[in-house]
Amino acid sequence: MPAERVTMRRVREILRYRFEDGLGHKAISYRVGAAPSTVRETLRRAEAAELTWPLGDEITDAVLEAALYRAAGTKTGHRRSVEPDWAYVHRELKRKYVTLQILWDEYIARHRDGYRYSRFCDLYRGWAASLPVTMRQNHAAGDKLFVDYAGDTVTVVVDRLTGKTRQAHLFVAVLGASSLSYAEARWSETLADWIGCHVHALEAFGGAPALFVPDNAKVAVIKACRYDPQVNRSYAAMAAHYDSAVLPTRPRRPRDKAKVEAAVLIVERWLLGRLRHRVFYSLADVNAAISELLADLNERRILRRVGRTRRQLFEEIDRPALRPLPAERYVFAEWRLRRAGLDYHVEMERHYYSVPYRFAREQVEARITANTIELFRKGERIAAHMRSSGNGRHTTVPEHMPSSHRRFADWTIERINREASAIGPNAALLCERILADRPHPEQGFRACLGIIRLVKGFGRERVNAACGRALEIGARTYGSVRSILDNCLDQASAPRPASRDPIDHPNIRGSRYYH
Repeated sequence: MPAERVTMRRVREILRYRFEDGLGHKAISYRVGAAPSTVRETLRRAEAAELTWPLGDEITDAVLEAALYRAAGTKTGHRRSVEPDWAYVHRELKRKYVTLQILWDEYIARHRDGYRYSRFCDLYRGWAASLPVTMRQNHAAGDKLFVDYAGDTVTVVVDRLTGKTRQAHLFVAVLGASSLSYAEARWSETLADWIGCHVHALEAFGGAPALFVPDNAKVAVIKACRYDPQVNRSYAAMAAHYDSAVLPTRPRRPRDKAKVEAAVLIVERWLLGRLRHRVFYSLADVNAAISELLADLNERRILRRVGRTRRQLFEEIDRPALRPLPAERYVFAEWRLRRAGLDYHVEMERHYYSVPYRFAREQVEARITANTIELFRKGERIAAHMRSSGNGRHTTVPEHMPSSHRRFADWTIERINREASAIGPNAALLCERILADRPHPEQGFRACLGIIRLVKGFGRERVNAACGRALEIGARTYGSVRSILDNCLDQASAPRPASRDPIDHPNIRGSRYYH
């Protein structure tokens, strides 16, 4: 009865015990858990195949199995089948539309006496099973870009005199098919830095993937859900700009992004381990060092069995499949909800931007970039402005103004004057001057209404006195009146100007001296 067929791992153990330790058949059988006849038959097959110990790197499990058992079930003298390049097969399967059937057709066209299709598939699956878990994931070319932050930070000295330091966070991105990695240091993990790193990564790759795969961090996902996660609006807009989409991983499923988890670990060991003794004085210095080390990392082979570097795999597989970048890079924008006031202006970081007067008191959406403010109502853009500093002033488009003094609800300039006069003469005069100071009187509605409504909290007498104090110091704003009331300055007597007595001194020259 023929000896049982053993696994290639056990074959390697048998050969090692025989040639390194010089053990006999029985001693080896005890150690590997196989019958002595199996050990004897395995060694006989190894001798017939002219195998030497140690086995070289080119002797894969598939090659070893074919060498030992190629004659099993075949006639004597049958020619040995040509071993396919399994690393090439593995790489080609990452390409779109490529299957094992297509690759076998190409193989058998070159080698007529090669493996049959079923044996070809079995040998490939056995070869692929020996790869690490993260390498066995089937990622299509140009399909996914995995993104995450490293757990550790880089220390940067921001003040050489005091030695004050600051921690820089490390962003990592890795393409699924080729494992080409990108890393960048940023001061924070805010939305602006998060999206900025994505833009730089895509420009470094020279193209965009079909999907971005982040975890469920708040900067990327507003509400995590296994079936319908809510992606941050700015993040989704960035992906749409590059004709891509965002596919967050499932909550508490780290294997969904095992590729980037492994890349983060590699980057931490490759970068942080080599940078631990270096002192950096700026974020630019950190990123320059990261770029240099990362280039070396991408030029190293992923695995000897794959036979390619990350850069080579990227050029062969990912680059042709990436989507071309648009002509203009994405400009980071935030979205906020605001309500237009009675004066048809929207407050944004202590500045007021106009919308058409018919949208007064309406809720609008603001899209904020570094240079512009865009205002939307039900998805339609109703206004666009250049961004201004927070100086409390108004930016008004003439077309947004009403052609005449129109009513906003039941408020008019006449009613404001009437309500202010009911408080007292000082309040009436202050509101009159506020309205007169604006390019259009309705731009002063907001300040006047705020002063009138202070009566509910402080009473008419105090508000009127505070308006008088504001007139004395030339402060014609709602904030000044409110500050006077909060600090009870309206109840204090106004300081009198100090009287100037004539100074008599022998060193002081009189008017006659200059005649």
